[in-house]
Amino acid sequence: MTDPLPSDPTLDEIRLAIAPLLGSHAAFDGWNKKAVHNAAGDLGVDGDVAMLAYKGGAMDMIDAWIDAIDAEMARRLPPEKLNSMKIRARITALIVTRLEIMAAHREALRRAMAVMAQPANIIAAARIGWRSADRMWRLAGDNASDFNHYTKRMTLSAVYASTLAVFINDDSDDFTDTNGFLDRRIENIMQFEKVKARAKARQDYLPSLSRFIGRLRYPPR
Repeated sequence: MTDPLPSDPTLDEIRLAIAPLLGSHAAFDGWNKKAVHNAAGDLGVDGDVAMLAYKGGAMDMIDAWIDAIDAEMARRLPPEKLNSMKIRARITALIVTRLEIMAAHREALRRAMAVMAQPANIIAAARIGWRSADRMWRLAGDNASDFNHYTKRMTLSAVYASTLAVFINDDSDDFTDTNGFLDRRIENIMQFEKVKARAKARQDYLPSLSRFIGRLRYPPR
């Protein structure tokens, strides 16, 4: 969902307005100039002008589309809705909501994943995946800034990517195969977090070697 374009929009405003529409056209046209032109036509924007907002080509278009999915996910799951859930339910709801947004555009997603898998695009694809994982964790209420910040996002990125691979080929009713796969992967995340928490607890209670040596050198009086 985007706000109406002003009468004299900037390129940034055109980019934001067109981004959510790209999936419906990329499914048929591919991630190329034609998809941008057709999406621009939906808004009454000149196609050549719209292309100026996507100078980076296919990856630029995909980046903008996924960014729009992130924004729609956040709109559908505001804090007051997520805060009433436990952390596992929050993560599940965030991923399921993303899948619901993309359900009508699975062919566009399939084509996007093929583009992102190309060797020249691996780094950019990883950055986009990390960004979405970071946004999901932040919406879920995680503001960790230590090592947990990175491990949580790495594990969620991996879970989300593997779930997408199932999702694009899922012919089951209401995507039951995808939902079952996702539930199992979320369980893996939760178990991993529990293991980390237990490991941290044990580490917190381990005696400090430097403190012990210091006491040997300077025993209390």
